[in-house]
Amino acid sequence: MPNSWRTLRRRILTPNTRETLLDTRGFHKKSRASQELLETVGRTFLEGYGHAMEARTPAEAEEQLERVPTQFRGFAYEGAGMGFAMLDGLPFGGRGSVERFLTGRGDRHVYMVYVGIGWAMARLPRLRWPDIDRLDPLLRWLVLDGYGFHQAYFRTDRYVHGQHQDTGLPWPAHDHPGYVGNAIDQGIGRALWFIGGTEADLVATMIEKFPEHRRSDLYSGAGLAASYAGGAEEDELLVLRERAGVHRPMVAQGSAFAAEARIRAGLLVPHTSLATGILCGSTPAEAARVTHDARRVGPAPTGQPAYEVWRQLIAEQFAAPGGADRP
Repeated sequence: MPNSWRTLRRRILTPNTRETLLDTRGFHKKSRASQELLETVGRTFLEGYGHAMEARTPAEAEEQLERVPTQFRGFAYEGAGMGFAMLDGLPFGGRGSVERFLTGRGDRHVYMVYVGIGWAMARLPRLRWPDIDRLDPLLRWLVLDGYGFHQAYFRTDRYVHGQHQDTGLPWPAHDHPGYVGNAIDQGIGRALWFIGGTEADLVATMIEKFPEHRRSDLYSGAGLAASYAGGAEEDELLVLRERAGVHRPMVAQGSAFAAEARIRAGLLVPHTSLATGILCGSTPAEAARVTHDARRVGPAPTGQPAYEVWRQLIAEQFAAPGGADRP
């Protein structure tokens, strides 16, 4: 494909960065620093998306993605995941771009790439949605997490203030369809961290407006975003932990997921260490170890998806006396 066509494809298919500005979205602005952080995340996501759109191969995109600063590089890979999934889903876009991306350096960012696939799913016609059988049986629920984030971020009135839930979404049709709403809520919870401008008290207040049965997943998502994206000081993280109440173990679970994602990618940053120390009572390495050790391969024996069993095992570790350090 000529370079001029790839450049044009990037221009046509890449959303405008204005769509990620807090003023455009109507999101809360806690401070100038938090606004700059969240808008940099959005801008970097679109930068990664654009690299995927313009690259001849996933390996070529990687060369650009690896130049992104450590704190934000994961978001660039997430955007690239969306970009390659869009190319796979578009007519004449070809197939297998995501798979090739994940055989290279994208594998270190697999959690973020899968979330990016969910962004693409939110914008593609259903006939062009990803084939569930080509995705990792455990991690494919992250696709719906990404879908939920997208819907809350861009359709805030409906999904946050209106508390709409896509429980009947026809994907994945043959893998615990009753869990769809839970996975989407985890993404909505992550989005609330952005919508609330990283102000923990406001995020908790928004979560508590949802029905009780949805709050566990929402708090998990918020804990993940607070630990991966950052934006909160120690006192605010303590507020998030305390406001979560009975859902505190799920906040820790989300935080542990963030630690695992950053450590796997070699992108550990100070705010993740701060967050896991407060939300998990452990170092990022310890939280990641819990996540790794709790992972199971194969069907879950409880009738729940293996992904949910994995999350619950992680939460139980942090709910127990001693947390991650218990014998």
